[in-house]
Amino acid sequence: MAKPKRLYQVWKGNNKFFFGGRLIFGPDARSLIATLLLILIPVVIFSTLVARNLLHEIPAYNAGYAILVVTIVFTFYVLFLLLLTSARDPGIVPRSSRPPEDEFGYESSASVEAGGRLSQSAQLPRTREVFVNGLPVRVKYCETCMVYRPPRCSHCSVCDNCVERFDHHCPWVGQCIGKAMKESPASVVLMVYSFVLLWFVGGLTGFHVYLIGSNQTTYENFRHRADNRMNVYDRGCMNNFLEVFCTKTEPSRHNFRANVNDDTTEHSKGSTYEAHKRNSNEGRRAKVEEDLEIGNDLLKVSQRRDSEEAGNIRSRCEDTLPQKLSDGDFGLGLEPQTSPYRYEDYSSTLDWRNERMRV
Repeated sequence: MAKPKRLYQVWKGNNKFFFGGRLIFGPDARSLIATLLLILIPVVIFSTLVARNLLHEIPAYNAGYAILVVTIVFTFYVLFLLLLTSARDPGIVPRSSRPPEDEFGYESSASVEAGGRLSQSAQLPRTREVFVNGLPVRVKYCETCMVYRPPRCSHCSVCDNCVERFDHHCPWVGQCIGKAMKESPASVVLMVYSFVLLWFVGGLTGFHVYLIGSNQTTYENFRHRADNRMNVYDRGCMNNFLEVFCTKTEPSRHNFRANVNDDTTEHSKGSTYEAHKRNSNEGRRAKVEEDLEIGNDLLKVSQRRDSEEAGNIRSRCEDTLPQKLSDGDFGLGLEPQTSPYRYEDYSSTLDWRNERMRV
């Protein structure tokens, strides 16, 4: 009997797993090397060139040793927080192997395929409303994860996952910044330590303090800045800070080491392939319809131009026809001789040209 695969082995996102699914990184985890170098190189230079001289210049109370120890301790603390941020689940919403069946039945004239049949994705409403603090909020349906995203959730194009309270994808840590990254009382300690670098990161710190006080994410601030939309998540400045720093972090909704049935895996792969095939077919159908519309427009222009030319030729034929008849042709029992150029021949030629353009 084949050993069942674990969830991280059949994971459909772009994440990278280590130590049997215990650590989850983003697809750009290599950027952590540059981040580590930017952290360690200044600390090493400070410890070898500056802190070592302070051991002798500040002998009172061993202040020089205290500065060196504090530097090393905070450096390890920053590295620990970096690993904790990069190697944990940021709040990924579980995917569904099939669309929600309770939402079927929604019809739209724009989603009808050839033959009057609705596609599976077109039967679902693109959005629906939920209530947050008594106010309606519109949530979207994610075709990749086949779920309705929770409020403040967005799909990360880098990791290919829906992340709750998505803020942004940080290239410095190689991971999404979401719901699981914010609620940590230890962040206060890091902010105090970062106060020394206020002149370098002061603008960024002030911006994020504003986001915390107004209960916004970076994504929401940039997306809805010009909408003048009321923030339904704002609970007051004090409550917003308490929500960010003093809320207990929820456990991950995924057990990446859990066993997965082969039937579920095959069905999920088939559903993903069918959705991709359906989207590609819809794209080709739209391209063909656009080409047909352009062809019809060109055909109409050509027909209008041909009809104008036919009218001009008819008028010229009618003008020249009486001049080509002789007086002796009448009264001798002979039929009048018409012009060698016949309009019917030209009309048949026009019909043949129009038929070719239709083909």
